[in-house]
Amino acid sequence: MQVNSFLENAANKFPDKEAVWYNDEWMTYAALEELANKVANYLKSIQIKRGDRVALLYENSFNYIILYYAILKVGAVTVALNTETTADSLTYLLNDSGAKAILTNEKFSKYLVPAVKMTPYLKTVIIDQDDLGEYQEIGHCNQIRLSDIYNDGNSSHPDIRCIDIDLASIVYTSGSTGKPKGVTLTHLNIVSNTQSIVDYLELTSQDRIMTILPFYYIYGKSLLNTHFYAGGSVVIDNTFAYPNVILKTMDKTKVTGFAGVPSTFIILLNRTNVRKYKFESLRYLTQAGGAMAPAIQKEVADVFAPSKLVIMYGATEASARLSYLDPKHLDRKWGSIGKAIPNVDLFVADESGQELPVGQVGEIVARGSNMMVGYWNDPQETEKVLRNGLYYTGDLGKMDEEGFLYVVGRKKDMIKVGGERVSAKEVEETLLEIDKVHEVAVIGIDDPTLGEAIKAYIVPRTDTVITNDEIIEYLRKKLPAYKHPKYIEIRHNLPKNESGKILKTVLKTT
Repeated sequence: MQVNSFLENAANKFPDKEAVWYNDEWMTYAALEELANKVANYLKSIQIKRGDRVALLYENSFNYIILYYAILKVGAVTVALNTETTADSLTYLLNDSGAKAILTNEKFSKYLVPAVKMTPYLKTVIIDQDDLGEYQEIGHCNQIRLSDIYNDGNSSHPDIRCIDIDLASIVYTSGSTGKPKGVTLTHLNIVSNTQSIVDYLELTSQDRIMTILPFYYIYGKSLLNTHFYAGGSVVIDNTFAYPNVILKTMDKTKVTGFAGVPSTFIILLNRTNVRKYKFESLRYLTQAGGAMAPAIQKEVADVFAPSKLVIMYGATEASARLSYLDPKHLDRKWGSIGKAIPNVDLFVADESGQELPVGQVGEIVARGSNMMVGYWNDPQETEKVLRNGLYYTGDLGKMDEEGFLYVVGRKKDMIKVGGERVSAKEVEETLLEIDKVHEVAVIGIDDPTLGEAIKAYIVPRTDTVITNDEIIEYLRKKLPAYKHPKYIEIRHNLPKNESGKILKTVLKTT
């Protein structure tokens, strides 16, 4: 099976079903399939072939979904581009991927036009924009309006033969060298992971997911693929800057599922009137994209009850998901990432890949058909994480007597204070237990005496004031002195990317 089959099978089985809600409108599976075929046949006509890379720079929308599946229909490889971008970033990503075409809209032209001038491999721009003058001036690049393809295109199936070990996507993620790394995922990687997620979440055609995470982000893309695989529905709302609007959309569209990263739930708890709602259709919430402190997990579970909270763990390199904590164990396994999802092995290992005993800390490693092929054009970085037939996650963890896994911290997020190693995650989770604390980030900074010192950035809850003395007094009861922050900075907010992850790299450079 190929990833584009998700749309094709759903359109065949549920042609008139409401598949996607966006801008207060529904679009059916049949309508999406027809337009995706038109775009796919255009790509075929300009000699986009099996294995060619095609970039997609678009916000969540009907068009994003149509274009994503259209690229896959011709056997091409989707290159997911972050919509928080610059001309320099686009230039690097387009050149690195060797993309032959890009599908985009007018809002990104101010970045894309200068980038295209510096990307000789790029031959075609398909764009939702009326005036193509600025692109026509670029000699090596052809351009066409997306509306022209929609109006005049061939809606028959393009009928391109592919196999499941063909590449489907390159997803760029941050790299240790400062340059993004392109995670290469096959159809097999994505399909097997999608099937596993559908299995443990028990998704059906009756499910309807609230989508606020961007589709270029692997977690966001998994929401799309799992619900199309199941024949369910996707509700898109890009207005999380106004989180109370999201709650209204959830209520209005009667979603059965909601997905977020830790900051998503912190904002809903502390900056909205979520406690006034009763989401009668909502049956589950999923959380991934970083560790969520047990104190926050407990509050989310309580506020959204009887909906079930599913804690999940994964990586872009794993096509999204590696483990989940069954909600029935949540109240006795707070802080655990659960157990491996179906068709994945997950355990704690030493450097040679040997499984460590219960309770011993080591690196969390995984194997399964969902693991990436490697990093695009980067064999050295690939060798660092794919070793001994395993994917090394970079996370330190331990397993308890019942086989439940716990993340202790990132290998790169351990702070060496004098001779002691301190997990930033442990300090953050302790600080989040303080009632007045809304968000927190803990980093290590250079210190002439200790080598590294702990610095905590704290955002108080709305209409509260918290002092350094209050913070230290609480920590004295919870953590040994060497784990206390030497520096505390109170802020109004923390830097985040579009998917809601806190950008510690920004904090370290400011």
